[in-house]
Amino acid sequence: MGENDGMPSRLAVIAIDASRPRLIADFWCAVLGWQVVNEDDEVITIAAADRAWPMIDVVAVPENKVIKNRLHFDLRADGVTTAAELDRLFALGARRVDVGQPSDVSWVVLADPEGNEFCLLSRAVQEL
Repeated sequence: MGENDGMPSRLAVIAIDASRPRLIADFWCAVLGWQVVNEDDEVITIAAADRAWPMIDVVAVPENKVIKNRLHFDLRADGVTTAAELDRLFALGARRVDVGQPSDVSWVVLADPEGNEFCLLSRAVQEL
């Protein structure tokens, strides 16, 4: 079958719509330690230094976010405690949001500067 062992698809890019794409691209670069790898008037592509997949395309759109995302990122702290990572995410501009989650969940629901939800899971990568 070839190099992909018969898998017909591979996740290459995750797209985030943004009315302020530079703000969102800079936020996710800081969160993930990534960098801008391509940019034009409509799309800013960010990726890890080695350009491994998946990358993230931040796509310019005219409208603001209105409803809860149907797809979101789940993050785990890596090399620091979850509490320290939460503090870092707040310092980068993330904020807590309520999407109807019960009060006793083991994760924290956050939003980026434009309100796109994501979660910080309770255990760090090293605890898995």
